[in-house]
Amino acid sequence: MKVASLFSGAGGLDLGFKKAGFDIIWANEFDSTIWETFEKNFPETKLDKRSIVNVPTSDVPFADGIIGGPPCQSWSEAGAGRGINDSRGQLFYEYIRILRYKQPSFFLAENVSGILHPKHKVAFENILKQFEDVGYTISYKLLNANDYGVPQDRLRVIIVGYHKKKVGFSFEFPNPLPHKPILKGAIFDLRIAKQAKALNKTNGNDLKIPNHEYMNGGFSSIYMSRNRVRSWNEPSFTIQAGGRHAPIHPQAPKMKFISQNVRIFVPGKEYLYRRLSVRECARIQTFPDDFIFYYSDVADGYKMIGNAVPVTFSYNIAKKIVIDFLKI
Repeated sequence: MKVASLFSGAGGLDLGFKKAGFDIIWANEFDSTIWETFEKNFPETKLDKRSIVNVPTSDVPFADGIIGGPPCQSWSEAGAGRGINDSRGQLFYEYIRILRYKQPSFFLAENVSGILHPKHKVAFENILKQFEDVGYTISYKLLNANDYGVPQDRLRVIIVGYHKKKVGFSFEFPNPLPHKPILKGAIFDLRIAKQAKALNKTNGNDLKIPNHEYMNGGFSSIYMSRNRVRSWNEPSFTIQAGGRHAPIHPQAPKMKFISQNVRIFVPGKEYLYRRLSVRECARIQTFPDDFIFYYSDVADGYKMIGNAVPVTFSYNIAKKIVIDFLKI
């Protein structure tokens, strides 16, 4: 089955669908810092580099499904949370515009848990109603990626729509998997990493393992307000889009409590505290090692990975869609 991808980013969602057997025929991504990474990892996919607001529906090819996660910053609990009042939040309506005219058999949209916050209730219900009004039976659920093969606690809202006439039944989410992956299984073999160059520029071809470099720089008071270390036998904290917010490598002991909102690195062990590398974050997001990220600034590497949908999470949902469509 053919799939068109919106707000594609580095292609985590796309790669999961590809692994499940879908053909990613067209993708749209406006951020120029991502283009090289996407094109080199998806050479068979046509990448449209315009803002989605400037893409006529006639330019989007026919596909059996449309997938994508509209930018989530405006819905994030960690950010300002402006939701639909932010221009990025309004990009959901561009998604709906394309669905209205292309009428694929299914769609999948991914977003942060903050979209379910009570202050966004009216806006979110309106979005769901518009999905229904353009022809879809809607299912949505808050899922933890750790329940679907990802060594990370990552709560995300998944919305799946099945076409009322072409499909005729609703999507049911797959059950959580029994195995909960942990950090040791994901990154234990990557322990020795290289610091980024001055001004956090990449080491590029000097790295023995592609992208296995970590951001330099201090830690803010907000960062130091709580423990940022997960042990080897735990899943990672959520991988975020900002390199400065990357979790600390599990080689370090958990940070020491001083007072409310104040932690310190364990005295005498400070040398063990480093941020996870770009490649370690990619592993935790279940990107394969042959998926190379291209950037000059390591911050762009962290951003691509942190904004992505974990590949294995995507795969396990896509696989359920495949099973459903075999019934039709």
